[in-house]
Amino acid sequence: MPKATALSEDQIQRALHDLPGWSVVEGKLHKEFTFADFTAAFGFMTKVAIEANTLDHHPEWCNVWNKVVIDLVTHSADDQISDLDVKLAGTIEKLAER
Repeated sequence: MPKATALSEDQIQRALHDLPGWSVVEGKLHKEFTFADFTAAFGFMTKVAIEANTLDHHPEWCNVWNKVVIDLVTHSADDQISDLDVKLAGTIEKLAER
């Protein structure tokens, strides 16, 4: 498992500049995605699941029909936002663009 490094508030704010639509909600990186329908939303989640498993870093998420809500935080970094969360959020953004 990759070693996670907790980020400072300044580092988090800088990272958010490169993560459109992401914010910090209740101490977690947070974003809500909307797709054309359930199949598109679930397909996106499948792609994210494969990439997250490769990183051995998994999102907290919820899916209702065409919406996917994702929260990222690193439990091994005392439930703080870490470099792994930012990396996974960047990967998620690329997957959402496809």
